[in-house]
Amino acid sequence: MQFQGTDAYVTTDELKLAVNAAITLQRPLLIKGEPGTGKTMLAEQVAAGLGLKLIQWHIKSTTKAHQGLYEYDAVSRLRDSQLGDDRVHDIKNYIKKGKMWDAFESEEQVVLLIDEIDKADIEFPNDLLQELDKMEFYVYETQETIKAVKRPIIIITSNNEKELPDAFLRRCFFHYIDFPDFDTMKAIIDVHYPNLKKDMVKEAMDIFFDVRKVPGLKKKPSTSELIDWLKLLLADEIPDDILRDRDTTKAIPPLYGALVKNEQDVHLLERLAFMNRRER
Repeated sequence: MQFQGTDAYVTTDELKLAVNAAITLQRPLLIKGEPGTGKTMLAEQVAAGLGLKLIQWHIKSTTKAHQGLYEYDAVSRLRDSQLGDDRVHDIKNYIKKGKMWDAFESEEQVVLLIDEIDKADIEFPNDLLQELDKMEFYVYETQETIKAVKRPIIIITSNNEKELPDAFLRRCFFHYIDFPDFDTMKAIIDVHYPNLKKDMVKEAMDIFFDVRKVPGLKKKPSTSELIDWLKLLLADEIPDDILRDRDTTKAIPPLYGALVKNEQDVHLLERLAFMNRRER
């Protein structure tokens, strides 16, 4: 089973190699990269490219590892026992399966996405070591072991907000998605807007990469933000010459709110424009 990419997702040779290496080694693929570089979308496209079902587990700061396995609702069982409900005699009625349980019990191989694992507590990755290694876990309430019928392809994403434990990293195949260069970015835009004028694409990309080069920027615009910006430019029918002949003393590009996402960066660009005006 080899992932060759899809028409809806621009995949570098290095990324395809990483996906296929993880599949061969039967190890989770840990993907890092700037926000907005397509880490989550990679899992979607791997599933689409291989014709597999995708199960998504989106991690929050409050997520605990056991929630991916199962949760036992003891409160509901106690309430039902007080009400004389016959459901209390079968404890399975109060066990909610998690995303990993869903992936393990699937008769067909699936792609399991564990998205933004670095949002959770630092112990979260360590709490999954056994399950990721042996592809099984024990349910204490029912005294049964859940084993993976078909080993899922596991893709784990991280925005590098916190360091992950060494024991966890040892169990993963790692790949960092570099920010796309000019040519790769053009290919990504062609996927989303194949009929866009070449002149407009070039002017928009020049502005985009110029903004990213500004020193001291708190948040550099990402790939997804460039796509959003282009969508707005098209929706508002901004003429090509507005981009081509824009006044560099006017701080920031039209509809900048799609690219620049905080007031510090807006003020920084305005200061640079002011300095540019003074030099003139």
